Amino acid sequence: MNTSITINNNPIGFFDSGVGGLTVYSKFRNKLPNENCLYFGDTKHLPYGNKTKEELISYARFILDFFEKQQVKAVIIACNTSSSAAYDSIKDSYGFKIYPIIQSCAKILSELPIKRLGIFATPATIKSGVYESEIKKYNPDMLIYPQSCHNWVDIVESNGQNNPENIKIVQSDLGMMLKNNPEKIVLGCTHYPYLLDILSKFTSRDRFIDPAEYFVNYIAEDLKENKLLNNNTQAGYEKMYVSANPEQFKIAAKMFYEVKELPELV
Repeated sequence: MNTSITINNNPIGFFDSGVGGLTVYSKFRNKLPNENCLYFGDTKHLPYGNKTKEELISYARFILDFFEKQQVKAVIIACNTSSSAAYDSIKDSYGFKIYPIIQSCAKILSELPIKRLGIFATPATIKSGVYESEIKKYNPDMLIYPQSCHNWVDIVESNGQNNPENIKIVQSDLGMMLKNNPEKIVLGCTHYPYLLDILSKFTSRDRFIDPAEYFVNYIAEDLKENKLLNNNTQAGYEKMYVSANPEQFKIAAKMFYEVKELPELV
């Protein structure tokens, strides 16, 4: 048996605290439909944004250990908070490639033809300073304005984007950011693109950047370069897993991706 073919056809794992990572996952499935994919929503520990670094590392190790047993060929950290807090501690602990969203997109963001860049992210991501440090490796002159959004993940996971009080929260957070006059604003949490309809009521939609597009293109190129693309010609399979509340996950997922079967509880 050709070993490279066996490895190439092994699945790719994705994980996030909940349904937010499906913004990355859906774009990946569209771009590379032949890949076999596993998705883990760590709904038991949602939201990640208010967890300690030690907790986030522990969650990441549990999920990566699980993926290791599934014989994945790579894992995509479709979560900005885990990329910022856990990646450096776990990146050399496994025999497969790990793709963190922040570190993978930083060079692309640094090359944007702008001077002033806003970052919306969870408290844990902002506290880590990883967005600033990674971007400034490539462009030390870019002015970066990081701002945490304490309630946004809960708003998305509860499907509460039409609640007037929640709209006020998003509008208020955006108002604070706009005082910095950023030319572009990165939606530095995979849940945040779902709030684009609200955000674009108060400023141009073109002002916002969803890093998922950059991220998926980067992964696709890297898989090709490392000769890890799936050899199958038919559509790949997918399997969803959660750590709690599979029914709620399936309902909440509809805003990002149509989950056909109830996720398996791990």
